[in-house]
Amino acid sequence: MAGNFGSPSPTQALSVGNVVSAGLRLYRSHLKDYFLLALKAYAWVLVPVYGWAKFYALTALISRLAFGELVNQPESIPSGERFVNSRLWQFLLTILLLFLVGIGIGLGVVILSILLGVVSAAFVGGAGQQGNPATYLVFILAAFVIGIVALLGILWLVTRFYLVDLPLAVEEGIEATSAISRSWELTQGHVWRILLISFVGFLITIPIQIVVQIVISILQAVFLPLISDGNTAFALLYFVLVLVLSFSSGALLIPFWQSIKAVIYYDLRSRREGLGLQLRDREI
Repeated sequence: MAGNFGSPSPTQALSVGNVVSAGLRLYRSHLKDYFLLALKAYAWVLVPVYGWAKFYALTALISRLAFGELVNQPESIPSGERFVNSRLWQFLLTILLLFLVGIGIGLGVVILSILLGVVSAAFVGGAGQQGNPATYLVFILAAFVIGIVALLGILWLVTRFYLVDLPLAVEEGIEATSAISRSWELTQGHVWRILLISFVGFLITIPIQIVVQIVISILQAVFLPLISDGNTAFALLYFVLVLVLSFSSGALLIPFWQSIKAVIYYDLRSRREGLGLQLRDREI
């Protein structure tokens, strides 16, 4: 059965509900394949450097496969994997560049915090001499507003790099630096909508996260008394169980996020570049 659901014209944005709905449908339709790919990606995390590039490439592969379904050009997993593997070192370079960007953002936050601390000390010292409680209240409110603005600024900046892995996994002639530029270009003017989509997606994943936390709490209640007695075997078993649970839950969630990311990427490209493609609701 095939039919359009909420497919906009190339210049009209998909609603938040349509994006999340489309992501969920892709996720459900290919859950087994996407889950196994994500699990394979997590296994590579244990291998330094090369494994991290493989993790990034395999998670991006999920979005590539999802995007192929959206544009009615489905691709086999081996074919997609060959493509992302051909750009493995570009994925690694992208990780390094994003790490440097993260350091830059972190340094900016630290510098801002230091400046605010200096201003706060001077202000509080002056207010203390005046002994005016209202002055303290004004300062607290101002600090709160500045904190909120700074947080929103960081979220805005981070979201501009939200789609970096998609161009690298999908488009021809893309390298690490151009993938970052491409994400910056595609997300321009759509940051708050992407954040809203991410928030709705987060709400959907809460039940899974709650179940995982409950299971971990049960494991802690069972194993920690045994570990406190110095039993190395139980400590190792506990570590392995928590690791398996963390990897499994992550492998269950990553395909959902990568599917939503593929829909956002499809939506932005469709409107910016006039792909003229219809979003399909199909039993795959």
